[in-house]
Amino acid sequence: MKLEELAQQTGEWMRGNGPESDIVMSSRVRLARNLADFPFIRKCTPQDRAAIAAAVRRAIDALPLGSETEFVDVSKLGDLDRQFLMERQLISHELSEAEGARAVILDPHERFSIMVNEEDHLRLQVMQSGLDLETAWKRMNELDDLLESKLTYAFTKKLGYLTACPTNVGTGLRISVMLHLPALVATKQIEKVFRAFSKINVAVRGLFGEGSQFMGDLYQVSNQMTLGKSEDQILQRVSEVIPRLIEYERKAREFLVEESRDDLHDHVSRALGILCTAKKISSEETMHYLSKVRMGVNMGLIDSVAIPTVNKLFMHTQPAHLQKLCGQKLSVSARNTERANYLHQHLSENGGADPKRN
Repeated sequence: MKLEELAQQTGEWMRGNGPESDIVMSSRVRLARNLADFPFIRKCTPQDRAAIAAAVRRAIDALPLGSETEFVDVSKLGDLDRQFLMERQLISHELSEAEGARAVILDPHERFSIMVNEEDHLRLQVMQSGLDLETAWKRMNELDDLLESKLTYAFTKKLGYLTACPTNVGTGLRISVMLHLPALVATKQIEKVFRAFSKINVAVRGLFGEGSQFMGDLYQVSNQMTLGKSEDQILQRVSEVIPRLIEYERKAREFLVEESRDDLHDHVSRALGILCTAKKISSEETMHYLSKVRMGVNMGLIDSVAIPTVNKLFMHTQPAHLQKLCGQKLSVSARNTERANYLHQHLSENGGADPKRN
């Protein structure tokens, strides 16, 4: 599996199907695990890191997963390839920028990936399109059990699974949901909502995780603590919070329509017009306008563009993806021109210049 081939696809988190997919982009379950025979990553020598990567590779090869996945040596990838994998949510910024032996095991369908030698020895993640936490957790549980049959994890009866960060000790479980919340942003309610959620230990992050910017009105919402909580309790907490967020966003969208449907229609139509006619456009601008178009499509204000097309453009117009699709490195200015051309091509194929008339 070449990364160039992967670039042609749409990642699991951007497929635009699954329950509540007009608002929920994806459900993700992550597990942090460490091998009992090695120190935590920050105390590892280069030899330790290499031994951990080799041990994980042997374990994967001994499982049915070995023939279905690809082991990618991240330490041998260039900057562009690492950025590409980050944009697809398959590796983290920490893994990309780390030093020494590190890797990622990739499922060709992008339903899961396993990072090796990130903050912990292993970071497992399973992804599902839309709001489907139960399926994601079931698949994660199966994946974790498979690996634990070949690897000895650092675990104590008192604390549970041991992790480099104290907030992950116990289950090592982080459940996150990526939501598209343009109406809450437009009505200036987003900060108030997230302030309330922070009081119940729910974290909110940007598109690419901790420390990343909030772009395209996309937000990752997840649990903060795992110690003292069971997997079922964590799953239940997130499962209770997300429907409330969905309800808030739906009400905000209804408010925007009731306040002035014509103004809202004009707003999303202008966004589509800019994407269809711009000669140069940055990735930030593109995300901003695609967010408005996506809301317009889901609210029945635009019928000339399909949601899968919008979702694909969210991903394919990111800097590394654009360069992968072009087959060459581009300067910032050249990327902005190529991005505009790419938008014209794909939106015109879907009749994107003609928003719905009401």
